[in-house]
Amino acid sequence: MAHVLIVEARFYSHLNDMLLDGVRSALDAAGHSHETVTVPGALEVPAAISLAADSGRYDAYVALGVVIRGETYHFEVVSNESARGIMALTLDGLAIGNGILTVENEEQALARADKTRKDKGGEAAKAALAMLALKEQFGIG
Repeated sequence: MAHVLIVEARFYSHLNDMLLDGVRSALDAAGHSHETVTVPGALEVPAAISLAADSGRYDAYVALGVVIRGETYHFEVVSNESARGIMALTLDGLAIGNGILTVENEEQALARADKTRKDKGGEAAKAALAMLALKEQFGIG
């Protein structure tokens, strides 16, 4: 049984609740334990995962959040840099499922966050577990 840390950027509470429901359902169905920590925004997610990894308490991680395009360049910075930070951590060997939604509008976010529709939270949890299994296959960790 793996112990998974869910790191959520809780900016849009109603959307995050939906994503969390999908993640927790997937992890519970697979028989894994989990904890959740909250950070201010998507840019802080990679740092929180990095800090948690240093503790040695977790086997895998799920990154959650929602970034909705606004009127400024900030959307691109947050979307790109949070993804880059998470990718850097995966290349360092961490098993991470990236469930940070980067969308044009709230309707797109709702469709992706809803467990009965696209279930991107559940998919992120399954991705983290798949990467953990791959690490185990290679005898890492």
